[in-house]
Amino acid sequence: MRYLLLILTSSFCITLSYSQINEIGVFVGGSNFIGDVGATNYISPNQAVLGAIYKWNRSARHSYRFSILFSDLEGKDSKSDDPRRVARGYNFSTSIIELSAGMEFTFFDFNLHDGGFKSTPYIFGGFSAASHDNSFFLNGNQTSENTSSWAFGIPFGLGFKAAISDHWVLAAEIGARYTFSDELDGSVPDSDQRQDLAFGNLNNNDWYTFTGITLTYTFGRNPCYCIGE
Repeated sequence: MRYLLLILTSSFCITLSYSQINEIGVFVGGSNFIGDVGATNYISPNQAVLGAIYKWNRSARHSYRFSILFSDLEGKDSKSDDPRRVARGYNFSTSIIELSAGMEFTFFDFNLHDGGFKSTPYIFGGFSAASHDNSFFLNGNQTSENTSSWAFGIPFGLGFKAAISDHWVLAAEIGARYTFSDELDGSVPDSDQRQDLAFGNLNNNDWYTFTGITLTYTFGRNPCYCIGE
């Protein structure tokens, strides 16, 4: 019984210690929109993104991550490769606040307790919700509906991170957001009374992409390998 209690206590201690390995920091980069207005390039940042990110490193191979990001999404038909959009000449802009939660998986062990330089590619996925203003196009001009909505989505992407010191991690990542909304660019009005003004491909929802870097500060106790103590 004594040895069983010792093993259980040691396992709990190690798990608890790992659960206290935290990262908190900033995300800085650029955004671009893919929808019914503007260019359709998936990686072509044209507006700034700024926000905060938190990670709970559950093990050396996976983390839970949470973020709040602020950006403007912009689309200009004049920047499109589609001559029909260029001739149409629509422009839109909307500010968003995105909340997201998900998981991050590293290709190699990324144990922050080891010390020294280490690096690894990683992938991530999760769920997101972006608050945005509603609008529609009237006579070729974006017109506000004076309401706002939430665009729920699935963020996913890849990146590369490195521990540049004992307490700092620098990463570069590209993350696409597939949303369950077609209203971000005003091509589908939110109001039922404005549905006759909808245009574009109604079978394709909106996307947007964040490309940037994160700088996070790590903190938390080292594992308390208690066996034998």
